[in-house]
Amino acid sequence: MDQHRLSLEDRRNLLLGVAGIAVLIVFIGLVKLQIFQHSTLKEQSENNQLRIEPIVPKRGVVYDREMRVIVDNRPSYTLSVVPAEERKSITISNLADLLRIDSAEVRSRIRRNMTSVYQPATIVRDVELNHLAVLEEQSLRFPGVTYQMEKVRRYTYSLGSEAFTGYVGEVSEEEMKRASGRVDYRLGSMIGKKGIEKFYDSLLRGQEGTQYIEVTATGQAIGPYSARPPLQPVQGTDLVTSIDIDLQRACVAVLDSFCCGAIVAIDPRSGEILALTSYPNWDANMFSSVVPESSWNRIIADSSHPLLNRPLNGLYPPGSTVKFIAVGAALDLGLVTENTLLKPCGGGYQFGNRFFRCWEEMGHGALTAVHSLERSCDTYLYQVGVKLDVDELCRYYKACGFGALTAVDLPNESPGLIPSSEYFDNRYGKNKWTKALVLNLAIGQGEVLTTPIQLAQFFCGLGNNGVVFQPHMVTATVGPDGARTNIAPTVAFTLPFKPRTLELLKEGVRLVVEGDGGTARRLRNKLYSIGGKTGTAQNPHGDNHSWFVGMAPLEAPEIVVCAIVENAGHGSDVAAPVVGEVIKAYMEKKLGIKNQQLTAVNAGTPQ
Repeated sequence: MDQHRLSLEDRRNLLLGVAGIAVLIVFIGLVKLQIFQHSTLKEQSENNQLRIEPIVPKRGVVYDREMRVIVDNRPSYTLSVVPAEERKSITISNLADLLRIDSAEVRSRIRRNMTSVYQPATIVRDVELNHLAVLEEQSLRFPGVTYQMEKVRRYTYSLGSEAFTGYVGEVSEEEMKRASGRVDYRLGSMIGKKGIEKFYDSLLRGQEGTQYIEVTATGQAIGPYSARPPLQPVQGTDLVTSIDIDLQRACVAVLDSFCCGAIVAIDPRSGEILALTSYPNWDANMFSSVVPESSWNRIIADSSHPLLNRPLNGLYPPGSTVKFIAVGAALDLGLVTENTLLKPCGGGYQFGNRFFRCWEEMGHGALTAVHSLERSCDTYLYQVGVKLDVDELCRYYKACGFGALTAVDLPNESPGLIPSSEYFDNRYGKNKWTKALVLNLAIGQGEVLTTPIQLAQFFCGLGNNGVVFQPHMVTATVGPDGARTNIAPTVAFTLPFKPRTLELLKEGVRLVVEGDGGTARRLRNKLYSIGGKTGTAQNPHGDNHSWFVGMAPLEAPEIVVCAIVENAGHGSDVAAPVVGEVIKAYMEKKLGIKNQQLTAVNAGTPQ
């Protein structure tokens, strides 16, 4: 009996002990929840009733040199879905029906742009207003769906500025990986993809803000969450460029009747790019919204390659436009003097068992160095090429900026190609090529390749007494507070020629237009002086490319214009008049002349 009582007492004590332990565990749990995990749990609780939305700042505006707008912003609505609501089939299916896209595509976009299950993931940009009306009127059918007004890019129409403005688009996962730790990208961020938009993206984007929206259990927005004030965004920096919209339009107009080409206009006194266009071009506004697959496929399939940035990436043999380099090298090295008469041109030059033709079948006769430039005589340059070593000519090419980036403030520039003996050894084998190759290099043919901006840069040096400024687009920035910061021009290099050699080369520039035998005589006029150089570059893929680089006024050049018209024939027939029209537009504006008919004299000859 006593043993039984002890057993009952023990059991009671045991139960009390278990109960005590349970109470202690609960107490410890409450302490942990209320004290140690209070902040974390409070944050989770708030997240369950909050929607965190980014506040996208206004992207910086891009102006021309006279503060006229080139790129600005327009209002647009972006539709997003809170990923946590993806499990609610009513949202996905109803949204797919409204937008007329597949439900699987909606889910795919949610996953692709998701950063948090409680943060909206972008689904569609540039939402139609009638869709917004449905979302407002039937909000219960779309739990977790939100939309907000953003600013999207607007590019001045028909300006042909895509080659330098570029465009913006959604950041890709690869771009986010490359920028990890350096840039505050998030999935769905709009970033610069090409041109100024890409090169100056960090300035133009500004800094995103954050707003906290209180929502119901069904995901419907109640309003701003008062306990957490929004973090205000910082708008992007505005850019002032050196572009002259009037001159830019003139470039677009003169190229409009051709298939393909490019024009670069630069102020040689500073390196400021006054105009830059690639033709055919494309409307950057198409990238401000979702690009239909059919439109994208049409652009990709276009044989004229509208997405090719010809001024920076078009690689062409420069033809006769670079004869100044071989002539200048020969003068500098004492291989010829300014009065040297080489073997007269009779329509070509015999070298070994091969006859190298001059463009003028009747020949030019005996010429000095300067007059060989005036008449663009190939025969004279062939003989100069024989006197020059391949690597010596290569050295002068590179010292004049060819075969290297100009470092213009635009992305993805191509360096071109200037072949050396090492290049030829690698291509043909050591001792398996002849000096005949240098004859073609001397006239800008063969393996030498350049871009229009490189060629324009070289002529800027000729027009600016040998000093070459780095080509650039942006001349000033204007911060959110309105403070303007000017960007000073930078000297890139100096042409390698001696002072007297440079004088003779500049005389050659003058004679091409002003001389009696100049290949661009038709550009003469009574209002201002002009000089330049024609070029007809052989094209292995079709008709010859037409080149001309001109500068004006010759006394103190303010503008250098380089134009290439693909598959168009002689430089004097096509590219020279194109450049003439662009320079005319510049000079008429400078002189305050409207619709002035310039007086052309003589006819000009091909080359």
